[in-house]
Amino acid sequence: MNNPQPKEWLAKEYSQNYIADYKAFNFVDGEGVRNSLYVSGCLFACEGCFNKAVQNFRYGTPFTQELEDQIIADLSHDYVQGLTLLGGEPFLNTDVCLQVVNRVRNVFGTTKDIWSWTGYTFEELLLESEDKLELLNQVDILVDGRFELAKRDLKLQFRGSSNQRIIDVKQSLAQQKVVLWAKGHDGEQTFEQIKKADLI
Repeated sequence: MNNPQPKEWLAKEYSQNYIADYKAFNFVDGEGVRNSLYVSGCLFACEGCFNKAVQNFRYGTPFTQELEDQIIADLSHDYVQGLTLLGGEPFLNTDVCLQVVNRVRNVFGTTKDIWSWTGYTFEELLLESEDKLELLNQVDILVDGRFELAKRDLKLQFRGSSNQRIIDVKQSLAQQKVVLWAKGHDGEQTFEQIKKADLI
């Protein structure tokens, strides 16, 4: 696993503006029905990464205006709660992510929430480059921190290892300390133990 110094990794030096995937109307990447944009490229190289191919900054296809338009169209449905950014590392793909989230805010204001996963910790992002700080300020909920295989826990909600946190970004910035998402709750049994019968 790599641990960067502040401003050591800059999106302008690494990002190729590639997208690994886009999944509309899913229920796994945050609260409610969401549209998820998976950006390509990550330098953290966490042991046990479940999406290793996406560490390549040229994996997938280039981001297009057509995809941006599709994301906005998909978000326009009343039942869609918001947009999720993940990958890959969104904060090393700030050109694409800022383009999308700025349009989301222009079109929908705060009626759609924005979630993001990142290998950075919240504290690290506060010391980062202006583009990363700009993106952080647009995010509502941040799942932060490297995935640590030794701390992997299948009972955790929306995260893979116990060091990771689900952070209310707006409250954290306002209070100048990490404030965890108020709706967060972990399971009493692992997701692997949930049977089909439980979902009917």
